[in-house]
Amino acid sequence: MRILIADDEAPARERLRSLVEEIGGDHRVVGEAANGQQALEQCRREEVELVLMDIRMPGMDGIEAATRLTELDTPPAVIFVTAYQEHALEAFQGPAVDYLLKPIRRTHLERALQRATVPTRPQLQALESRGEEGPDHIAVSYRGGVHRIPIRDVIYFQADHKYVTVCHSDGEVLLEESLKSLEQRLGDRFLRIHRNALVARRRLTGLEKRPDGRALVRMRGTDQLLEVSRRHLPEVRRWLKQGETGR
Repeated sequence: MRILIADDEAPARERLRSLVEEIGGDHRVVGEAANGQQALEQCRREEVELVLMDIRMPGMDGIEAATRLTELDTPPAVIFVTAYQEHALEAFQGPAVDYLLKPIRRTHLERALQRATVPTRPQLQALESRGEEGPDHIAVSYRGGVHRIPIRDVIYFQADHKYVTVCHSDGEVLLEESLKSLEQRLGDRFLRIHRNALVARRRLTGLEKRPDGRALVRMRGTDQLLEVSRRHLPEVRRWLKQGETGR
């Protein structure tokens, strides 16, 4: 993991560099910055996978810099570092995977680096290759790493509270992204059938009408039936009719 250390105090940067070197493995310090602006500029120029970011720095502070980093095409993960206990909660709620309180202990840093292998949402989205018709894959965090699912293998997305279930050819995984965002990014390949569900158009095979008046869709690749809301039923019927006439 390529690491950038951002702290306005040189001894603090040296301490973190030394600890990273002691931990070793695939962790390597590739640069240092004395403030948030320098950190942002280095991440724009070089490949950085993780920033150890002090919160209180002159000029652009760590929280602002971390927020700006999420706008990059391939944003690095961020671990906030602070000597001030009162900043801990603020940092943890910000755009970071973890936070550390100074003085930094090697065991604490090592645990934080392990957590940083779980990508942030901007990182996951940046992993997706984008074309004119949308991404070819969707990337999800899975068992501490990244699992890339081809869009052609996705059968449907179904929302449940803060997570979305991705049903695909090889099973199911959870994704922390809204259906609205998915609908915008994936374009016309998916059809909204309910406020809580998007279905791959190419997977739709038919409708079932229940005695209670509900309409459910059948999909190729799964025995699961999903309910269609009255609002979206006309569009589902139009799409299935097009298929019958040889779309």
